[in-house]
Amino acid sequence: MAFLEKVLRKDDNIDIEDFLNNLDAEDDMTYEEADAFVKPLTLASEADIEMVVNEAKAGNIVLLNIGELSKRNAIKLKELVTRIKSGIETIDGDIARISHERVLVTPSKVKIIKKKETQ
Repeated sequence: MAFLEKVLRKDDNIDIEDFLNNLDAEDDMTYEEADAFVKPLTLASEADIEMVVNEAKAGNIVLLNIGELSKRNAIKLKELVTRIKSGIETIDGDIARISHERVLVTPSKVKIIKKKETQ
């Protein structure tokens, strides 16, 4: 009975923010054995277009932060994302918005299942 109480007990001392913030704490492990990476990048200027497309060409998945640019210049954001989309389509990759501030860019042979929202 004491075991079940321990398992089912809610611990009020858990700092969820601290836990989530430390998920990405770097270990001393190397990444030599990885076939591909998920790379967080920020879209801020035209120079970032080539970097995003090159990462996808290299077989990596890009988690693209568009938050700052969307607040500053929506027209520029649309232009840059359109150019990224064009580059990604040439390598048969995929691109989709996954939140208000994030766009997911994938290399060839990695497709994003796009769920249409019903109203």
